[in-house]
Amino acid sequence: MSLALHPAAQDLLFREARTANTFTDEPVTDEQMRAIYDLVKYGPTSMNQQPLRIVLVRSDDARQRLVPHLAEGNQKKTATAPLVAILAADNEFHEELPTQFPHFPQAKELFFSEHVVRERSAALNAALQVGYFIVGVRAAGLAAGPMTGFDADGIDKEFFGDGEHSVLVVVNIGTPGDSAWFSRSPRLAYDEVVTTV
Repeated sequence: MSLALHPAAQDLLFREARTANTFTDEPVTDEQMRAIYDLVKYGPTSMNQQPLRIVLVRSDDARQRLVPHLAEGNQKKTATAPLVAILAADNEFHEELPTQFPHFPQAKELFFSEHVVRERSAALNAALQVGYFIVGVRAAGLAAGPMTGFDADGIDKEFFGDGEHSVLVVVNIGTPGDSAWFSRSPRLAYDEVVTTV
């Protein structure tokens, strides 16, 4: 075998995993979400940056505040999903660098003193963490429905309000319901993507 990961785990995380559009009413627990985070926090980022911030939308009030900011096609499934996570980049992530990247404490001032540089780095590294998060949801035996169709400024103001967070993805999470999947879309082949030089 070319891969160390068991084929069943490969299927769970990738080949058989799909973006879910409907969910059962089975709840997603805090324990499940803690286990997901405690796994995916080990995914690599540049200089161990950890800009991802997660808001778990559980209350009816928070759901009602979120749904109007979503594209029309995303509203119904988000209104009925067992759990919704707002994944955002913290543009002030550099404040944690002295403790999270301790062998180079000067990194905070040397590389991230300019706000525009922090925003770019936060967006890139939080996007990496978003990918880990989705795979982590799948590792918990749940389905994720990530969405980028939304009013980002509206969500930022509604759920963060400090001007230092930038929403990247909204993810519906739960056990897949009836007719949860669209047909599998094609993927590019290895030779269409990979060049050896």
